Amino acid sequence: MGTAPEHTDAAISKREESRLLVFLIVFLFPILSVALVGGYGFLVWITQMIFGPPGPSH
Repeated sequence: MGTAPEHTDAAISKREESRLLVFLIVFLFPILSVALVGGYGFLVWITQMIFGPPGPSH
């Protein structure tokens, strides 16, 4: 009696775990990488607007 619900809970948790992995790989990691690279580019752009472009000063 106690083994049947545990078996179905294990199957459900495996399915949820697989869906979570797909969500992380397909959606979350690409979104985070674009946000991080875009945020860094924005930071560099704002810094160059304030302090000027890099290079030797004439």
